[in-house]
Amino acid sequence: MEFLTSGAVEVSGVFGYCVIMPGNALLRLHESAPFSRVVPWRRRGLCLVLSSPSGGGKTTITRRLLRYDSSLRLSVSATTRPRRGDEEEGRDYYFLSLAEFEERRASGWFVETAEVFGNFYGTPRAPVEAALREGASMVFDIDWQGAEQLVRELGGDVVTVFLLPPDLGSLRERLKLRAQDGADVMEARLGGALREVGHWVDYDYVLVNHDLDEATAYVQSIFLAERLRRERQSGAADVIDEKLHP
Repeated sequence: MEFLTSGAVEVSGVFGYCVIMPGNALLRLHESAPFSRVVPWRRRGLCLVLSSPSGGGKTTITRRLLRYDSSLRLSVSATTRPRRGDEEEGRDYYFLSLAEFEERRASGWFVETAEVFGNFYGTPRAPVEAALREGASMVFDIDWQGAEQLVRELGGDVVTVFLLPPDLGSLRERLKLRAQDGADVMEARLGGALREVGHWVDYDYVLVNHDLDEATAYVQSIFLAERLRRERQSGAADVIDEKLHP
């Protein structure tokens, strides 16, 4: 362990190294030691679900996780809501008409669906099942309705994290800064946030998003620990037995 300037601590370890900044606690992962070297056997994938009220930070933290870990896949949802700004088909959402959405839902194309403020959202099933089979990890930016359905469908393959805002005033300010919705929709989102927060008890992990760097670091820690759980290491027994009894 080596102390750096400004109180930062560099920690060497099996994941390469990380820099932990006191206060902000930003955890940056480096790929000098790939995960495949730490876990050199067949493994089951992992679905990491991030939920929060609108404006609670789940989308921003999801983007940071993807930037810090190139092996992590993003689950892209389908939606019936209109496209906003520079959103792109297939990158941000799959944009469907209501008729298209209903047809796909009836055929089992989605692994979960939800209605949020009059629009429908759903997660395509095929990419999720492929990721799990391939031992890949996938992150989901969805609400409590979707999280509940994913757990019901996929059981132990799902790890859920709920992000709480520091207080209602902070949440209101974050919604204003987004400036993506009209005043009526913003008030509806604020009212919905109070109801959504009540579902935190159904999640595996809960944390308060006072600071984005800090919250991202804690979510990364959860993700890494869950990837290393013994029950996800489906091929460990054969490899370890071979090394111990060549």
